[in-house]
Amino acid sequence: MEEKNVGCFDLPYERFMRFGAENLTEKELLAIILRTGTREHSAIQVAEEVLALARYPREGLLGLYDLTLEDLMSVRGIGEVKAVRLKCLTEFSKRISQAKAKEVLCFQNSQSVAEYYMEQLRHRDTECVYLLNLDNKGRMLSDKRLSDGSVRMSLISPREIFLEALRSKAVSIILIHNHPSGDPTPSKSDVSLTKNVHTIGEMMNIPLTDHIIIGDNRYISFREEGYI
Repeated sequence: MEEKNVGCFDLPYERFMRFGAENLTEKELLAIILRTGTREHSAIQVAEEVLALARYPREGLLGLYDLTLEDLMSVRGIGEVKAVRLKCLTEFSKRISQAKAKEVLCFQNSQSVAEYYMEQLRHRDTECVYLLNLDNKGRMLSDKRLSDGSVRMSLISPREIFLEALRSKAVSIILIHNHPSGDPTPSKSDVSLTKNVHTIGEMMNIPLTDHIIIGDNRYISFREEGYI
């Protein structure tokens, strides 16, 4: 049962009104979201405990992405309602980042594509593979998730990729997948699969124009690196 702690919420709220959100610390921002603490602990103290749950290497607010409802509810003063609110906050932030990236999204620009998918993929602890199907003007017809945590990139077959490309009537394609380690450096199997898909794509007149690997705020583009 979450208990109200009148007065603990005043300080960060007053600081927000006086100085604006940009001048608040992470724990002050979180305290405002939480609104209340417990009889024994202020909202600031509860916020500190939540931030302390963050797992290396993603500390502070960024670490909230990795926490489950059960993790959050292990903190005294965080019930189901507050835990759900915090998880919704992390999802909201991802969608804001993606919406901002979409404004300048250009499929001929590897950085633009990487930034659009960055928040969607960089927080995942399993590999996720996307196929982007493009039309003859380089616009996206569809983005198809080929795997979601259960299949490694190395096990995705060119056959599966091109069957999906043909279904979408793609003129060209882009592959995107993440490395949960945060390091986007291509593995040998990443390079091998990319070369195979590129060769088959040229034969089928559905060229692979790029393969982008997403890390933690980093990416590798096979086109930029000269692999294809």
